[in-house]
Amino acid sequence: MTEQGFSGTTVLVVGGAGFVGSNLVHQILKQDPREIIVVDNLLSSDVANIPADTRVRFVFGSITDDRILSAIPEQLDYAFHLACYHGNQSSIADPLADHDNNTLTSLKLFERLKALGQLKKVVYAAAACAVAEKTYDTPTATTEDQPVTLYHDSPYSISKIIGELYGNYYFQQHRLPFVKARFSNVYGPREILGAGQWRGTVHTVWRNVTPTFIWRALHGEALPLDNGGNASRDFIFVEDMARALMACALKGTAGEVYNLATGRETTILELATLINEYTGNATALDLRPARDWDRSGKRFASTEKAERVLGFRAQVDIREGLRRTVDWTRANTDLIRRNIAKHEKLMSQAGK
Repeated sequence: MTEQGFSGTTVLVVGGAGFVGSNLVHQILKQDPREIIVVDNLLSSDVANIPADTRVRFVFGSITDDRILSAIPEQLDYAFHLACYHGNQSSIADPLADHDNNTLTSLKLFERLKALGQLKKVVYAAAACAVAEKTYDTPTATTEDQPVTLYHDSPYSISKIIGELYGNYYFQQHRLPFVKARFSNVYGPREILGAGQWRGTVHTVWRNVTPTFIWRALHGEALPLDNGGNASRDFIFVEDMARALMACALKGTAGEVYNLATGRETTILELATLINEYTGNATALDLRPARDWDRSGKRFASTEKAERVLGFRAQVDIREGLRRTVDWTRANTDLIRRNIAKHEKLMSQAGK
């Protein structure tokens, strides 16, 4: 990937006000694109993430809106589909909303993009969790050709697989230059707790484990460890993820899938211990039983294909990434607190 890979191009980022999307937009701007079109309905994101840059055009709304779809320029060069109904717990609480914001978004976007002759690549945010083996024993690295089960823990996981299937169809039937980017667990700056609208559960605020743990640790709270924290994940820093997505667009082969990960396993206990260290939180950990719906266990991803084909390797290790995320959280405390406060009454009504 050259430093000027996106120079002079027109780029669509669906979900570009979100955590990963906004970091991607910031990284692409460094390569001097002609225009970045950000489409986001702010369901789980905040407009503060969108950079104030004349090359960025923000379109408020869902990509399922026909008016927004029809306004996508015919001269589009690259598209990144990162919008989703975040995440597992919210999808369990409202499967229909998950369908509207995960499955329907993919289908309508791909149907529109199939006719764009200049389009070089469509990069879809797939989910490694939807294909990873469910085990609490010693895990093996999840590969791109991992068998896909027909039994899933959440509508979110199902919709992510459906997005891959629709993309595969449009690739085969219409030659849509579709690349699947399977995310591992992303963390880092611009993940704002409580950003967006109430989605029916407390996980509207307490979403991914890393920002939740950092916020609670900074406030001297005990970090809750389901199943004693023995589950594990492959944690990748968001700036690395942005670079990997750009590599998918510039070097990925249409019709292929790539794991975007570090290839390293970190237990939730190790994560909590590091966060307590970097925040100075002396409160003891809160050990809890396993969540009744979650059978995801331990997992990490193989990075061999992404390194070989995309030339991508994660550069930021978990310690450096957590330090930088703690620093960002401290610097953006007021923004995060305002977003959490929007939902406090509804969280109280939900029993928290």
